[in-house]
Amino acid sequence: MFCFAIVGGRGLSGSSDVSHEQIVAIAQSQIGIREATGNNDGPEVEAYLASVGLKKGEPWCAAFLSWVFKKGGYSAPVTGWSPALFPSRRLVKIPAPGVLFGVYFPSLKRIAHCGVVERVNGNWLSCVEGNTNTNGSRNGDGVYRKLRHVKTIYRYSDWINNNSKKKGAAL
Repeated sequence: MFCFAIVGGRGLSGSSDVSHEQIVAIAQSQIGIREATGNNDGPEVEAYLASVGLKKGEPWCAAFLSWVFKKGGYSAPVTGWSPALFPSRRLVKIPAPGVLFGVYFPSLKRIAHCGVVERVNGNWLSCVEGNTNTNGSRNGDGVYRKLRHVKTIYRYSDWINNNSKKKGAAL
């Protein structure tokens, strides 16, 4: 699997859809957040987990994405389970800014890591991911901007189209 960390800078959206841009901007605002002790903890990480009803110490890549959507005023998704972010009715074939991606882990026989596409550049995706690290781990220590090749992605899902915003839902 090819995965690279990109350090520094925020704001690489590139989407023409305001709602998708908003999701990317919220995710970008969290780049640099790190766990307090490396045990899926710390104020921000625990807020991501709490947004889906999970407690300190649980894996949080999917909870991070649910928190991003909640912060944007969306009522869904609300899950800490990464496979749940890819129901058939939400699947899309082409990556775009604001679309979620899932990485399949053969050893687990499921999607076991996810993030949001920030920008598409040919066969490469700039992404924002929670609970990863510079090596691209699925259980890392923070929110990072990562560069991933499209061949490493198993599924894409779009939670903006056909998703209702709930008034007052923003954090």
